[in-house]
Amino acid sequence: MTTHVLTLEAHHWRTVLPLVGDLAPPNRRATALSIVVSGLMMGLLLARLLSGAVTNYTPWRTIYWIAFGLQYLIFALLWLFMPDYPSTNPAGINYFRILWSILTIFIHHPLLVQACLIAFCTSITFTSFWTTLTFLLSSPPYEYSTLVIGLFALIGIASMLLGPLYSRQVTDRFIPLFSVVLGLCICLTGTIIGTYTGTFSVGGPVFQAFALDFGIQTSQIANRSAIYGILPQARNRVNTAFMLSAFCGQLTGTALGNHIYAIGGWKSSGSTSIGFLSAALLLCAARGPREPGWYGWGGGWSLRRKTDQEVAGEKQSQLGGEKESESGDASGLRNDQGVRDHARRSDDDDKGESGQASESGERVMKVSADADFSNTEKAKSADMSKK
Repeated sequence: MTTHVLTLEAHHWRTVLPLVGDLAPPNRRATALSIVVSGLMMGLLLARLLSGAVTNYTPWRTIYWIAFGLQYLIFALLWLFMPDYPSTNPAGINYFRILWSILTIFIHHPLLVQACLIAFCTSITFTSFWTTLTFLLSSPPYEYSTLVIGLFALIGIASMLLGPLYSRQVTDRFIPLFSVVLGLCICLTGTIIGTYTGTFSVGGPVFQAFALDFGIQTSQIANRSAIYGILPQARNRVNTAFMLSAFCGQLTGTALGNHIYAIGGWKSSGSTSIGFLSAALLLCAARGPREPGWYGWGGGWSLRRKTDQEVAGEKQSQLGGEKESESGDASGLRNDQGVRDHARRSDDDDKGESGQASESGERVMKVSADADFSNTEKAKSADMSKK
């Protein structure tokens, strides 16, 4: 029961990353995300060490009291320092409509699908390694104790410290796909070395642990930086879709790693991880960073991220083109209206001329009729005078 309640209360950290995407400027979004992710991973690492040490020397309830106090400390810090920001959906949205919209987001945004598939593949590799590493280190020729195996988690400290520096120097300066490919290449290199040297040298798994932690962290931060620009008003839903793919990959990696290790050992499970990392690289190659469709490399091959001035210039040029198009349409409408007015005036003039011609014709006919009548009367009067 206690574990269930703690699980319900510990979900708030997942909402922090979309909030960072809202508050951080686009040119520093990757660095801000890296700092927050490093803090989260550091907390997970220290929690394992702290819980093991506390339960080893104190009663088991002590760690729950520590967790209770830390939760209230977090609440106080958030209350004091969390900035106020407006709602991204002020009109409100139904909860079930939110759940349904998460599925529809996949249909309309190829970038999100690509990022989710890459996260699925890398998560399989990550959990498969850490699950089977315990089996490897507890077996000959190593036969390490549980405490020594647990210390391997400290290797992740190096990647946590390097993550923000890498994000500032690389991820924020280049397109996110470039950092994703670099991270996957680091993961692949470490997995190859650890897989085929881990059975006789502990240095292979040590290097693999560092490479996986650093490579997956950098690739996921780059993917988050990219997908958070898809729908600014729905970043939590985008984050939910991304995390769902990552969690599915973690579950698959745990089950698949155990099964393959039981059948073929360390090298078989590691070779499977190499296959999934290669599949992630193929997903990166299938669609370019500026491709609007589902596959291809449209939009150019440039690796440099566009600056804010360039983006603003493109928007201004687009607005200028729209205004020119609107003015051209308006002038065209005015020209058409002028042509119609001229034609209408011509018709009126023709009608007026025809009316005048008909009136003058009628007057001529009337005058001629009067002249004929006058001549007839004169002839009659002449005949009467002769008689």
